[in-house]
Amino acid sequence: MANPKITFIGAGSSVFMKNIVGDILQRPALAGAEVRLMDINPTRLEESEIIANKLIATLGVPATVKTFANQRQALDNTDFVVVCFQIGGYEPSTVIDFDIPKKYNLRQTIADTLGVGGIMRGLRTVPHLWSICEDMLQVAPNAIMLQYVNPMAINTWAIAEKYPAIKQVGLCHSVQGTAHELAIDLGIPYEEIRYRSAGINHMAFYLKFEHRQPDGSYRDLYPDLHRAYREGRAPKPTWNPRCPNKVRYEMMTRLGYFVTESSEHFAEYTPYFIKEGRQDLIEKFGIPLDEYPKRCVEQIAKWKKTSEDYKKADRIEVKQSKEYASSIVNSVWTGEPSVIYGNLRNNGVITNLPANAAVEVPCLVDDNGLQPTYIGDLPPQLTALIRTNINVQELTVAALMTENREHIYHAAMMDPHTAAELDLDQIWNLVDDLLAAHGSMLPAWTHGPRSQRVA
Repeated sequence: MANPKITFIGAGSSVFMKNIVGDILQRPALAGAEVRLMDINPTRLEESEIIANKLIATLGVPATVKTFANQRQALDNTDFVVVCFQIGGYEPSTVIDFDIPKKYNLRQTIADTLGVGGIMRGLRTVPHLWSICEDMLQVAPNAIMLQYVNPMAINTWAIAEKYPAIKQVGLCHSVQGTAHELAIDLGIPYEEIRYRSAGINHMAFYLKFEHRQPDGSYRDLYPDLHRAYREGRAPKPTWNPRCPNKVRYEMMTRLGYFVTESSEHFAEYTPYFIKEGRQDLIEKFGIPLDEYPKRCVEQIAKWKKTSEDYKKADRIEVKQSKEYASSIVNSVWTGEPSVIYGNLRNNGVITNLPANAAVEVPCLVDDNGLQPTYIGDLPPQLTALIRTNINVQELTVAALMTENREHIYHAAMMDPHTAAELDLDQIWNLVDDLLAAHGSMLPAWTHGPRSQRVA
């Protein structure tokens, strides 16, 4: 069997690249893969090349590494495209997405998926994803895009809308990652848990969460989760002491289901937790305001040391990550089936969400590609909350597809957290300020005339 060609666009995300390449090369059928690394930053590209070659040496596999500065050349005749870039970076774009809203007393935690931060990130990111799609159509029309970039739902929706021929899946680790966290909270081995989740990225819910019994049957774990929260035994401390994870346990008591993305994310997807003048809510639920910028600063500092350690080391420790990429590549390449959670165009899989929305559902993967599982109707309270987020995604995609600046304002106007904090004039002025501050990071059409509205 030939060896797969796997292209990383944004390979300068070295830690992420290391994890995915390490996962791939530990699979026997993929050990001879041709790993193609592309990035616009030559220094980070060189760092990633060094790391990838040391991974190969550590594992003793016959894989090869090639580097590219040109996107189309990196994609030429490739089999898989792993996308892992951040347009605008921490500075200036992430800083802008946090600092300008704070002038309007609009505070955020992560700001990469929804809200005004997520909208701006989508406007920055989608055009570059579309450029990859255009190149894929020309030089790698049968390749599969594994898209790891936020805002995941907006990106996936926009790709499907403009480039329906591209085979793509949006990938996140929130479903399997949260299941691991809940297993720890309950003191149950993760391997004994079975779950089924569906919704949209960062707002999918466990429809089933069960524990395998000695006789092979399964017991519903929701009563245990409710009891553990009520008695103060959950959530247990997380890897980050700034993020105590109380928001989604509280939402479980109101909705009946547990959401798959973190409390710091979920707090800004809803209008209930971050409110001007309500410091009591921030303290009660341990909401980590400005969390993402803090992580960025910490990760940048950590990477400076880690990159030097990697350059000096003869061998690099390789562990299997929780990411789905290697499982997908292996299943498509060998036909060995696997099940992953992926983001794809709905097409009736979740029957009470829009057909063109990007949904996150279990998918069977084999040499036929990715095949989403039919879910049917979600419980109505979950659908109602999810739709509030879909509204923002849909309007952001509409702005991108039609190059209509007015829809950017509409998207911000519909955002649950923004609408709960700001009046209409504030929202319009905030969008103006964000568009101006991002400047050339955004498409030219976003800098047209201000939205016209009836006086």
